[in-house]
Amino acid sequence: MGSRTQTLRRSTQPERAYDFIYDPIYTTSSQKDHAKMLFQSQTTIDRIKKVPLYPTMYSELVRFPRMTIAMDMKDPLPRFVSRAWRGPDKEIQTGKPPEDPQVSGKYRSKYFRRPIIPFFQQVAPEVLLQTTTVDPLAPPESRIGRGGSAAESSFADTRNVGVQTLYRESEAQTDPYTPAYVVRPGSAPELLTLATLAWGRGLPAGLAEVEMIERAREKRAFEAKLPPLHDISQLETRRRMMDQMERREWELREREIEKLQEARLEVLKRMLIQREENHAELTTKRLDRLWTTKHIERDRRVRVVRREHLRMIRKLTRRRQHVENILERRELVKDFNNWDSETYAPMMRNGTYLDRNSEQFVVNSRFLTTYDGILQLERSLTQWDLNPRIQAPTRRATARERERRGAQKEERRLADIYEAIKQRKIAAQTPPKPLRFLEKIEKPKPRPPTPGVEAASGEDEEFQLATIQLQSVIRGRAIQNMMFEGKEKRIELIRELRSTHALQEDGLLRTRRQQDATLALQRQRRRHEHSESQVDEMLCHIEGESLGDMLDFLSKELVRLQEGEFTLSQC
Repeated sequence: MGSRTQTLRRSTQPERAYDFIYDPIYTTSSQKDHAKMLFQSQTTIDRIKKVPLYPTMYSELVRFPRMTIAMDMKDPLPRFVSRAWRGPDKEIQTGKPPEDPQVSGKYRSKYFRRPIIPFFQQVAPEVLLQTTTVDPLAPPESRIGRGGSAAESSFADTRNVGVQTLYRESEAQTDPYTPAYVVRPGSAPELLTLATLAWGRGLPAGLAEVEMIERAREKRAFEAKLPPLHDISQLETRRRMMDQMERREWELREREIEKLQEARLEVLKRMLIQREENHAELTTKRLDRLWTTKHIERDRRVRVVRREHLRMIRKLTRRRQHVENILERRELVKDFNNWDSETYAPMMRNGTYLDRNSEQFVVNSRFLTTYDGILQLERSLTQWDLNPRIQAPTRRATARERERRGAQKEERRLADIYEAIKQRKIAAQTPPKPLRFLEKIEKPKPRPPTPGVEAASGEDEEFQLATIQLQSVIRGRAIQNMMFEGKEKRIELIRELRSTHALQEDGLLRTRRQQDATLALQRQRRRHEHSESQVDEMLCHIEGESLGDMLDFLSKELVRLQEGEFTLSQC
């Protein structure tokens, strides 16, 4: 394991943590920046420390850490040190006289904003300045105050001045504009209690917001009715009233929580139902897709089987036609008289392609391939071409056809008359129905005698058996001779097949041996990788422990050095 060297670089700090409190020259622009600096000083990395967890102090598992990171709650500043913002009145606190504002002097740029005349606008202004009739841009000798004896200024109380408005068109803005405002001293408008509401977060107000406003009004009215704190005799009454108010608030809060829980339950139910519906829809789609795939595969296999069946039927039919190996000549007259013959409907399986050289009949015309050509072709057509009137031709029957039709009609009429007469005769010859219980049982006709064969003598029977045995031996020998001749004719093919099978067996054995060797190498590789991973894990664990201890020691040394520097700076 290679060694690692860590170099600590010290960087100079532009300022110390508490310069904005101790340094009298340090200035912050506003109270917001002062609060930001105070927050940063309270959350520095120096106040973060490791806290051991006693139940798992000696644990080596990642799920059960030995220590955790926590913030030191001890305030490094003494309590007597003020943490408030000094603000713009720090000169007054130091005892120095305030500086001249110098409105028309070096601080003129701070007063470039036009003063707002009070109570002439519907919205309360941010800054209220005293009205004056003195021209701030006039020379000092020509400036005349309100009570001067010279001529009054020519400025009226109100003027029309073109300024850039802060409003926008309603179609272009996203959130409604809220103008700036100031509150008159000593007043507490009720409208300011709704300052926390914003567009999309409570505005426009609904039923819940109206109920919240009514509860806030009731609470303010209740607080106004409470007995004063300086009246000791009414302290118990005040405490009971406050308990009752707090109990009502808790009940209201419980009802709100119940409503919220019910709403969440409804949302959860809808989500579960939607999930089940989506799951069922996906399952149905998957089953439909599988059903369609299986049906397509089934139809494909049925087509293959039917095509093979037809092919075999045609082969068998062709073989039966040529059982006696008699050559049949083609009958041209019969083929040309039969419209189903191959003369008029040739078969593609016999090598005939009807669409061969069909590209020579393709018409390439601009009247059919371009839009302008189609329009020109339409304009060239007449009304008779667009709306043709087709009349079916009336064919007149010949004298022979009329005679044949009359004869057929007469034959049908005579056949109907003959059928009617025949039915009447059959109905007249029908015997009466016999009685129900006096039916004659006819006996079946006797069977003819069984033909017999005269018994042969002993010599004739032995002669017949010997003849049958000789015939079977001759047939068997003939079959053996045919098999031997066939084997001799195809001896080369038999030898080739035998050698091929032997080679296939050798190849299978070789493939099986290669597969076994590959599996053995894979098992050996997995064992090697497992051992290597165990070694790497142990090395990483040892390295992590050493690095953790070293970083812990360095952080403690850094804290000790910083505390020493801070102590020296205080001394």
